[in-house]
Amino acid sequence: MIRIMLSSFVASFGFAILFNIKGNRLWLAGLGGSIGSVVHAICLSHGLHEVMSLFLASIAFSIFSEVCARIQRTPVTTFIICALIPLVPGGGMYRMMVEAISSDIMGALQIGVETISYAGSLALGIIFVSTITRVMTSLKKQRLMNREKSRIEDRGDEVETD
Repeated sequence: MIRIMLSSFVASFGFAILFNIKGNRLWLAGLGGSIGSVVHAICLSHGLHEVMSLFLASIAFSIFSEVCARIQRTPVTTFIICALIPLVPGGGMYRMMVEAISSDIMGALQIGVETISYAGSLALGIIFVSTITRVMTSLKKQRLMNREKSRIEDRGDEVETD
């Protein structure tokens, strides 16, 4: 588990450097990659399917990325892209191309469908957290606007009675 945590941290940290992320954000981007990989490994060790493990891992690093983006006042993609890197199914795409070049079309299709489902589960986890965050933010803004509107109306009533 330590090996997974360190290797995913280094991969995410390296891409954060490549994307010119600076300061404290650099370490947070690396930590996001570690969180995703550790959740993925734990889910797999508990017998979950690869697709579900990737989905839960993407939810975990997406929540972490949303929180860090709010704290650091930076776009959430700063953290999500770096955290996603260790989980991207690049090996599946490579194996699919090897099978296609070897004229094993059925093998290439099977590996390709698996790889697309892995990538899709990652995307769905990110979209899920992003959508919930946007809805919560929208509701919070609406609640604040309603509260401010009622304050203004209350002050208006006081002014009229005086």
